[in-house]
Amino acid sequence: MKAAAFGYHAPEGAAEAVSLLAGLGEDAKPIAGGQSLVPMLALRLAMPEHLVDLRRADDLRGVERRNGDLWIGAMTSQAAIEGSAAVARDVPLLARATPLIGHFQIRNRGTLGGSLSHGDAAAEYPAVALALGARFEVLSPRGRRTVAAADFFTGVYETDLAEDEILTGAAFPVRRDRSGFAVEEFARRRGDFAIAGAAVAVELDPGGRVARCGIGLFGLGSTPLRAAAAEAAVTGTDAAGVEPDDVGAAAMAGLDAVPGDLHASAEHRTLVGAAVVARAWRKAVDEAVHESLQEAADA
Repeated sequence: MKAAAFGYHAPEGAAEAVSLLAGLGEDAKPIAGGQSLVPMLALRLAMPEHLVDLRRADDLRGVERRNGDLWIGAMTSQAAIEGSAAVARDVPLLARATPLIGHFQIRNRGTLGGSLSHGDAAAEYPAVALALGARFEVLSPRGRRTVAAADFFTGVYETDLAEDEILTGAAFPVRRDRSGFAVEEFARRRGDFAIAGAAVAVELDPGGRVARCGIGLFGLGSTPLRAAAAEAAVTGTDAAGVEPDDVGAAAMAGLDAVPGDLHASAEHRTLVGAAVVARAWRKAVDEAVHESLQEAADA
């Protein structure tokens, strides 16, 4: 099939983009890298009357420190994130998740903002944002606002964005001492959407107890999820005494429902989900412990 006819608009910046969206109304849709929207257009699952292409909006690109966080522009490509030394140093969980997204051709075109705004429950970036407690910057003709990642994903492919709003960037907390990060997923083939995946961020206090834990889940619900019950269970405990399998079990027990489909039954997806959470937890804690030991040795 081919996409239905639509009007094409290419604004030069974010302000012009939201002005266009406001003027064109509910029949307009922004497009970033197009890796999700273009197939939907071709299948006529989406038929907007107008497309507002953000590729020329250079003010939506970049990676820089802002107010102690690492800010990444919404139109920054996944390939640029993958190759960024600043991301690898300051937000390693995001750097480690990026190579798992599709194939390099996808990452050359796909963007941070496109993935987050699409809100796919099986995508890596939303889970990473949840695990890290990222904050999203949103622009409309009414001005700018900030939305916590925990409040952004509202339903199946639905987000907190209004029709005349665009995501301009995301602020990720910079890694701190005694922290560890890991992302694990299981897919039938490399590059496929994961049947289940987990992004884990752990921070230890000087005594080796869990000061903070973030567990983002993907492929395990109708929206990107955070395993709040498992996080609460391990926070304040001695990390060395926590059994990874118990963390995985707690993460799955805290979910309302795990979906089943042609790729995996709900039961199978639950088993896989518990396993990837446990594996990611173990790796993240091992890294945090190593960081603590290195810090002590350097003191």
